[in-house]
Amino acid sequence: MTFKLGLTGSIGMGKSTTAKLFAEEGCDIWDADAAVHRLYAKGGGAVEPMARLFPTAIEDGAVSRDKLKTILKSKPDALKDIERIVHPLVAQDRADFLEHTQSEICVFDIPLLFETGSDKTMDATICVSVGPSIQKARVLERGTMTEEQFNVILTSQMPDSEKRQRADFVIITDTLEHAKAQVQDILRQIRTSLTHA
Repeated sequence: MTFKLGLTGSIGMGKSTTAKLFAEEGCDIWDADAAVHRLYAKGGGAVEPMARLFPTAIEDGAVSRDKLKTILKSKPDALKDIERIVHPLVAQDRADFLEHTQSEICVFDIPLLFETGSDKTMDATICVSVGPSIQKARVLERGTMTEEQFNVILTSQMPDSEKRQRADFVIITDTLEHAKAQVQDILRQIRTSLTHA
Protein backbone atom coordinates (compact mmCIF):
# COMPACT_ATOMS: atom_id res chain seq x y z
CA MET A 1 0.00 0.00 0.00
CA THR A 2 1.56 3.27 -1.16
CA PHE A 3 1.11 6.48 0.83
CA LYS A 4 0.05 9.27 -1.56
CA LEU A 5 1.45 12.70 -0.76
CA GLY A 6 0.15 15.63 -2.82
CA LEU A 7 2.62 18.48 -3.33
CA THR A 8 1.56 21.93 -4.51
CA GLY A 9 2.52 25.58 -4.34
CA SER A 10 2.18 28.76 -6.35
CA ILE A 11 4.64 29.85 -9.02
CA GLY A 12 8.17 30.49 -7.72
CA MET A 13 7.55 28.85 -4.34
CA GLY A 14 10.12 26.06 -4.85
CA LYS A 15 7.86 23.11 -5.66
CA SER A 16 10.20 21.42 -8.18
CA THR A 17 13.18 21.78 -5.84
CA THR A 18 11.13 20.32 -2.96
CA ALA A 19 10.02 17.39 -5.16
CA LYS A 20 13.74 16.66 -5.82
CA LEU A 21 14.39 16.66 -2.06
CA PHE A 22 11.67 14.02 -1.61
CA ALA A 23 13.23 11.98 -4.45
CA GLU A 24 16.62 12.16 -2.66
CA GLU A 25 14.89 10.68 0.42
CA GLY A 26 13.71 7.66 -1.60
CA CYS A 27 10.21 8.73 -2.68
CA ASP A 28 8.92 8.15 -6.20
CA ILE A 29 7.71 11.37 -7.85
CA TRP A 30 4.84 11.81 -10.30
CA ASP A 31 4.89 15.21 -12.01
CA ALA A 32 1.62 16.51 -13.52
CA ASP A 33 3.42 18.93 -15.89
CA ALA A 34 5.71 16.15 -17.14
CA ALA A 35 2.62 13.97 -17.74
CA VAL A 36 1.07 16.71 -19.91
CA HIS A 37 4.35 17.01 -21.85
CA ARG A 38 4.25 13.25 -22.51
CA LEU A 39 0.63 13.45 -23.67
CA TYR A 40 1.37 16.42 -25.99
CA ALA A 41 4.51 14.87 -27.49
CA LYS A 42 4.53 13.00 -30.81
CA GLY A 43 2.61 9.76 -30.30
CA GLY A 44 1.17 11.04 -27.00
CA GLY A 45 -2.40 10.26 -25.98
CA ALA A 46 -3.65 13.84 -26.34
CA VAL A 47 -2.46 14.41 -29.93
CA GLU A 48 -5.30 12.68 -31.78
CA PRO A 49 -8.26 14.07 -29.75
CA MET A 50 -6.69 17.56 -29.85
CA ALA A 51 -6.17 17.31 -33.61
CA ARG A 52 -9.89 16.62 -34.03
CA LEU A 53 -10.94 19.69 -32.03
CA PHE A 54 -8.03 22.06 -32.70
CA PRO A 55 -6.25 21.03 -35.92
CA THR A 56 -4.20 24.26 -35.92
CA ALA A 57 -2.65 23.33 -32.55
CA ILE A 58 -0.75 20.39 -34.06
CA GLU A 59 2.80 20.90 -35.25
CA ASP A 60 5.12 18.08 -36.43
CA GLY A 61 2.75 15.46 -35.00
CA ALA A 62 2.72 17.00 -31.51
CA VAL A 63 0.51 19.48 -29.66
CA SER A 64 2.13 22.92 -29.71
CA ARG A 65 1.68 24.80 -26.41
CA ASP A 66 2.35 28.10 -28.20
CA LYS A 67 -0.39 27.41 -30.73
CA LEU A 68 -2.77 26.44 -27.89
CA LYS A 69 -2.01 29.78 -26.21
CA THR A 70 -2.89 31.58 -29.45
CA ILE A 71 -6.19 29.65 -29.69
CA LEU A 72 -7.01 30.46 -26.05
CA LYS A 73 -6.36 34.17 -26.59
CA SER A 74 -8.99 34.35 -29.31
CA LYS A 75 -11.30 31.75 -27.73
CA PRO A 76 -11.00 31.57 -23.91
CA ASP A 77 -13.90 29.05 -23.79
CA ALA A 78 -11.64 26.52 -25.55
CA LEU A 79 -9.95 25.88 -22.18
CA LYS A 80 -12.93 23.77 -21.07
CA ASP A 81 -12.59 21.59 -24.19
CA ILE A 82 -8.85 21.21 -23.66
CA GLU A 83 -9.38 20.23 -20.02
CA ARG A 84 -12.07 17.71 -21.03
CA ILE A 85 -9.45 15.98 -23.20
CA VAL A 86 -6.39 16.36 -20.97
CA HIS A 87 -7.69 15.79 -17.41
CA PRO A 88 -8.87 12.17 -17.90
CA LEU A 89 -5.60 11.32 -19.72
CA VAL A 90 -3.53 12.84 -16.90
CA ALA A 91 -5.61 10.90 -14.34
CA GLN A 92 -4.91 7.69 -16.29
CA ASP A 93 -1.17 8.49 -16.40
CA ARG A 94 -1.23 8.96 -12.62
CA ALA A 95 -3.11 5.68 -12.09
CA ASP A 96 -0.57 3.82 -14.29
CA PHE A 97 2.31 5.32 -12.29
CA LEU A 98 0.71 4.26 -9.01
CA GLU A 99 0.17 0.74 -10.29
CA HIS A 100 3.87 0.30 -11.11
CA THR A 101 5.56 2.07 -8.20
CA GLN A 102 7.35 0.10 -5.51
CA SER A 103 7.82 3.14 -3.27
CA GLU A 104 6.32 3.23 0.23
CA ILE A 105 5.63 6.98 -0.12
CA CYS A 106 4.89 8.62 -3.48
CA VAL A 107 4.86 12.36 -4.04
CA PHE A 108 2.42 13.77 -6.58
CA ASP A 109 3.66 17.14 -7.84
CA ILE A 110 0.41 18.82 -8.93
CA PRO A 111 0.32 22.62 -9.44
CA LEU A 112 -3.51 22.71 -9.36
CA LEU A 113 -3.87 20.13 -6.56
CA PHE A 114 -6.70 21.91 -4.73
CA GLU A 115 -8.24 23.61 -7.78
CA THR A 116 -8.83 20.27 -9.57
CA GLY A 117 -9.96 18.42 -6.42
CA SER A 118 -6.97 16.05 -6.71
CA ASP A 119 -6.28 16.62 -3.01
CA LYS A 120 -9.26 14.33 -2.26
CA THR A 121 -7.37 11.38 -3.77
CA MET A 122 -4.29 11.94 -1.54
CA ASP A 123 -3.47 10.59 1.93
CA ALA A 124 -1.91 13.95 2.88
CA THR A 125 -1.07 17.26 1.19
CA ILE A 126 1.86 19.67 1.31
CA CYS A 127 2.02 23.30 0.27
CA VAL A 128 5.42 24.89 -0.38
CA SER A 129 5.56 28.57 0.52
CA VAL A 130 7.87 31.55 0.80
CA GLY A 131 7.47 35.31 1.26
CA PRO A 132 6.10 37.33 -1.73
CA SER A 133 9.35 39.25 -2.32
CA ILE A 134 11.43 36.03 -2.58
CA GLN A 135 8.75 34.44 -4.78
CA LYS A 136 8.75 37.38 -7.20
CA ALA A 137 12.57 37.60 -7.30
CA ARG A 138 12.84 33.86 -8.08
CA VAL A 139 10.37 34.02 -10.96
CA LEU A 140 11.87 37.16 -12.53
CA GLU A 141 15.44 35.76 -12.16
CA ARG A 142 14.46 32.90 -14.49
CA GLY A 143 14.15 35.45 -17.28
CA THR A 144 11.23 33.58 -18.86
CA MET A 145 8.50 36.11 -18.06
CA THR A 146 7.89 39.77 -17.38
CA GLU A 147 6.58 41.16 -14.10
CA GLU A 148 3.23 41.71 -15.81
CA GLN A 149 3.02 38.04 -16.90
CA PHE A 150 3.99 36.97 -13.37
CA ASN A 151 1.15 39.09 -11.90
CA VAL A 152 -1.36 37.59 -14.36
CA ILE A 153 -0.38 34.04 -13.32
CA LEU A 154 -0.48 35.03 -9.65
CA THR A 155 -4.04 36.35 -9.88
CA SER A 156 -5.18 33.20 -11.74
CA GLN A 157 -3.85 30.89 -9.00
CA MET A 158 -5.47 30.07 -5.67
CA PRO A 159 -3.94 32.43 -3.06
CA ASP A 160 -0.95 31.06 -1.16
CA SER A 161 -2.72 31.70 2.17
CA GLU A 162 -5.64 29.47 1.13
CA LYS A 163 -3.34 26.67 -0.06
CA ARG A 164 -1.42 26.78 3.22
CA GLN A 165 -4.68 26.64 5.18
CA ARG A 166 -5.94 23.61 3.23
CA ALA A 167 -2.66 21.64 3.30
CA ASP A 168 -1.76 19.09 5.99
CA PHE A 169 1.87 20.27 5.94
CA VAL A 170 3.54 23.53 4.91
CA ILE A 171 7.20 23.63 3.82
CA ILE A 172 8.91 27.03 3.95
CA THR A 173 11.47 27.10 1.14
CA ASP A 174 13.52 30.14 2.21
CA THR A 175 16.73 28.06 2.12
CA LEU A 176 17.56 24.62 0.74
CA GLU A 177 18.77 23.41 4.16
CA HIS A 178 15.55 24.51 5.86
CA ALA A 179 13.39 22.88 3.17
CA LYS A 180 15.40 19.63 3.40
CA ALA A 181 15.00 19.48 7.19
CA GLN A 182 11.21 19.93 6.85
CA VAL A 183 11.01 17.23 4.13
CA GLN A 184 12.88 14.79 6.41
CA ASP A 185 10.64 15.69 9.36
CA ILE A 186 7.42 15.13 7.34
CA LEU A 187 8.69 11.77 6.07
CA ARG A 188 9.60 10.78 9.64
CA GLN A 189 6.05 11.60 10.77
CA ILE A 190 4.47 9.69 7.88
CA ARG A 191 6.73 6.63 8.31
CA THR A 192 5.97 6.59 12.04
CA SER A 193 2.23 6.70 11.36
CA LEU A 194 2.58 3.92 8.77
CA THR A 195 4.40 1.59 11.18
CA HIS A 196 1.70 2.20 13.81
CA ALA A 197 -1.19 1.81 11.39
